[in-house]
Amino acid sequence: MRSICGYRSKQTENGAMLALMDESPEPFNPLAASLDLLGDRWTLLIVNTLLGGPKRFGDLQQHVAGIAPNILTQRLRELEARGLLLAVPYSHRPVRLTYSLTGTGSQLHTVIDALTEWSIGRSGGEPTTHQACGTALELRSWCPTCERIIDAATDELHHL
Repeated sequence: MRSICGYRSKQTENGAMLALMDESPEPFNPLAASLDLLGDRWTLLIVNTLLGGPKRFGDLQQHVAGIAPNILTQRLRELEARGLLLAVPYSHRPVRLTYSLTGTGSQLHTVIDALTEWSIGRSGGEPTTHQACGTALELRSWCPTCERIIDAATDELHHL
């Protein structure tokens, strides 16, 4: 697998991908490890499309505008190898696949939502609102044990 920011990917016995630090004096950086797994041009666009449910190759090509078929094939194989999606045959001759997110892949919805809202804000667009009351939504860090919103500016945060 490719490596950026001094990190490399390693596949475990159950097929999940781990981001490991290369031999370097730098401390582990979770953001760099995430970028190593997800940071290319097309990956989050593919994941975003699959958040809407399983898709076939042709469906993905239509929804991810501008992606070349060979690049889409490569990204789908990488996402499957990383444990973020499943490729299930719906036809065996010729082999045709349906792609869907795993539980781990589905967890990326909050990341995609945050990036989308950030981009909307930068472009001056209208934020996503709660359909029931029309209020703009806010993304917040929530501690389920303390049952309260955490403010990164005033609360001590610890990244495991």
